[in-house]
Amino acid sequence: MKFAVKKALSSSGARVGVLEVGICPAPIETPALLLATRKGLPHFISPDLLPSLPSPDSNLLQVSPMHFLEGLSTTTISKLGGLHQMLGLQQHGIAAVPRDSIQCLPESKAATKLGASFETPCGRLLIKPKDYVEMISCMKPNIWASLADEVPAWVSEKRNKTSVDRTLRWLDDCISLYPEAGSIFGAIVGGTNLEERKRCAEEVAKRNVSGYWIGGFGLGEGIDERPALLRAVMDILPDEKPRLTCGLGLPEEILQGIAAGIDLFDSTYIYSLTVGGFALTFSLDNSGEQHSLQSDQIGSDLTKINLRATAYRKDMSPILENCTCYTCKNHTKAYINHLLNVHEMLAQTLLEIHNTHHFLRFFHVIRTAIQDGSFEEFRQAFLESRREHFKGEAIST
Repeated sequence: MKFAVKKALSSSGARVGVLEVGICPAPIETPALLLATRKGLPHFISPDLLPSLPSPDSNLLQVSPMHFLEGLSTTTISKLGGLHQMLGLQQHGIAAVPRDSIQCLPESKAATKLGASFETPCGRLLIKPKDYVEMISCMKPNIWASLADEVPAWVSEKRNKTSVDRTLRWLDDCISLYPEAGSIFGAIVGGTNLEERKRCAEEVAKRNVSGYWIGGFGLGEGIDERPALLRAVMDILPDEKPRLTCGLGLPEEILQGIAAGIDLFDSTYIYSLTVGGFALTFSLDNSGEQHSLQSDQIGSDLTKINLRATAYRKDMSPILENCTCYTCKNHTKAYINHLLNVHEMLAQTLLEIHNTHHFLRFFHVIRTAIQDGSFEEFRQAFLESRREHFKGEAIST
């Protein structure tokens, strides 16, 4: 793995870079999105439809090693040649992160000094560093984050300190157990405690790691608390290494993370939208103005529409007129509404294709804004349009 920053804004931490992952056919520009997967593949998009997504933007997949605790053993995966060979995804980069915000949630109360605890489809599991590194060595991902003791925002100061101590100790264990893996991302935790966040970042920055996984977000902290927490960490970390985070999924949260200097994000937000029958519809122009929706569209919040609504039963238009995704070029709102109402999984497939395509385009627009030096204007326009919408909704009700 190679990473280089191409441009950083002096007005904020926002930056564009290039990430080269060995087997990907082309470098991936950052800020970038890691596609959430279930056992290595997107939840509803089959492998034959993956090429329909924008490339190389869609060539980074995020997996949780915990998914593979049911089914094939890690030994079998190793004999098959790792995840790339088993899944037939030789042209995709795979990033392994212990936490999965959908199915493998960190359980801080059950964590001990021996390992981290997760709520998984297999029940609550305690994962020790040795077990985790064994899974990583068998799966052979391109990038992997170290084990972390993630805690929610409401824990005590003592528990916060303990989580940092454990995470640092487990990072040292991961490095010593699997020293030849140069693509390890050191985990940084500390909850909502600024000093603990700084201490963790300072210690991880001293280790021989290839990047940083900023953990502990999306676990109850307020959106207004995050800028200070992120800035405290970013001011310490060296600029030349990539930074990954989980738990920031909404467009507003993505913009907040990018403004702080985050390079890689998870995409569990896409899964949540798709399962709920929602399609992303916000504008993708550099002005940040979300003018692509009519105010009377059912289920619209100027970001997404609810395609389960009966208003779309006879709507023969695509989700978005100018969208170039497979779904919008071939299918209508009425058809997707029908599929949702008869509980056909094809509805989720078509929605996930559109939502993934749209979100990847969102990142492309953000990168362009950073390169043009107009990121702050884009961000403020985007946020202001959302505030105006909700203000209007409150008045009308």
